[in-house]
Amino acid sequence: MFSPGFISLQPQPACTFDVAVAMASTSSFAPPKLSGFILTERLGSGTYATVYKAYRKGDSREAVAVKVVAKKTLNKSSTENLLTEIEILKTMRHPHIVQLKDFQWDAENIYLILEWCSGGDLSSFIRSRRLLPERVARRFLQQMACALQFLHERNISHLDLKPQNILLSNSVLKLADFGFAQYMSPWDEQSALRGSPLYMAPEMVCRRQYDSRVDLWSVGVILYEALFGRAPFASRSYAELEEKIRSNQPIELPPGARVSKDCRDLLLRLLDRNPDARITFAEFFAHPFVDLEHMPSAESIVKAKELVLQAVQKDQEGEKSAALSLYCSALEHFVPAVHYETDRQRKDALRQKVSQYASRAEELKALVASDNRLSFEEARTSRDVLREMSRDQPRLLAALEMAFTAIAKEESGADDQEALDVYQQCLGELLLALAAEPQGRRRELLHSEIQSLMSRAEYLKKHIKMRETQRDASLDREPLADSVKSSCCVQ
Repeated sequence: MFSPGFISLQPQPACTFDVAVAMASTSSFAPPKLSGFILTERLGSGTYATVYKAYRKGDSREAVAVKVVAKKTLNKSSTENLLTEIEILKTMRHPHIVQLKDFQWDAENIYLILEWCSGGDLSSFIRSRRLLPERVARRFLQQMACALQFLHERNISHLDLKPQNILLSNSVLKLADFGFAQYMSPWDEQSALRGSPLYMAPEMVCRRQYDSRVDLWSVGVILYEALFGRAPFASRSYAELEEKIRSNQPIELPPGARVSKDCRDLLLRLLDRNPDARITFAEFFAHPFVDLEHMPSAESIVKAKELVLQAVQKDQEGEKSAALSLYCSALEHFVPAVHYETDRQRKDALRQKVSQYASRAEELKALVASDNRLSFEEARTSRDVLREMSRDQPRLLAALEMAFTAIAKEESGADDQEALDVYQQCLGELLLALAAEPQGRRRELLHSEIQSLMSRAEYLKKHIKMRETQRDASLDREPLADSVKSSCCVQ
């Protein structure tokens, strides 16, 4: 079953306003007449709607998309869907949701005048590139998550999320086609079959009761398709597709899939067949791979400026470690701000600022690293004493040995993520040991060791984050200063 508003928008060749009008007048499938607009080429059609590119009459000649719905094709169900779509869209204004500018009707048709998106749909974008780099897929996912958060706060479920219903305007992603959307509180359940089978959650395909969590499954399928070039249930027939969806086998990533740990975790949690075990909306919005806090937005530059002012103040006060941490946090917002900025002159000015702050972070990194090495050497004797005092506690001793392994991995620089994982694992064990440790010298040494290891892990985490930020910056195809890559790495 396809959405009643299913439209696949393909990128259109550029043409002048006069040529577009001529094309419309000579076409054998002349579009309908609409007051205030000139409808030109047909972009696509679905079960009961056809979409045209159009231009507003007058001086502005604004380009829009007009969704034309023939009244004679509407039954009770599709009429209710259309009215719900209009009701939802007419009140919503969001940068990642296609805007309904107006709607009209006459004796034969209902017309939805929609924002024009010149970049086609996400399906075409993926097909043209076969698959997307993880950083590109993540940027699109952030925008989709931002729109879904806006909808979720208003108890709106889309219920037909798929690449064909996600449009692109330059590099900005916008959710479209709300023909199946419904107002659904978290406790509301339905059983009607809605959407497109390839992207439907198993509970919907199996005609069980479902709720708004079906949108999260669809997000997982879209992310999977963006990364690997095909949906997880790609099939030759509907029977084969249904069999795969109804299976109890867990979703697996393609053999040899090279994705980050956070990306893999999110994919598998989104694509959990059991809706009760599937990631929740709150967990999805807070997931480190989604990282809504650092997605490019109008707020990015505001956050960056606030943090850099604090960094400069701490720097002037001689608090090197605090200043370094704040500079790194500011850079994590400055890079998205560069992505968000469209004016070339302001973008270049931002890049210069990023280079300046990254250079200062490098200087502070060297100073803090020197201080840390001295502190670490001073603490080595205490660490050896603690290890000797823990010979009668095998679990505590094993956690301390794990800490030495983490330190060795960090100092070798071979795999920062692996070193961080070991740090986090040993800290978990040491904190448990601290909670059970009675007052005394060993407790004092253990507390001091935990603080030292937490400090090292925090710096390592900052370094990893900044390296990811540097990779994300390549989306602009204008690399930031090389110093950003390592500004928060403190040995």
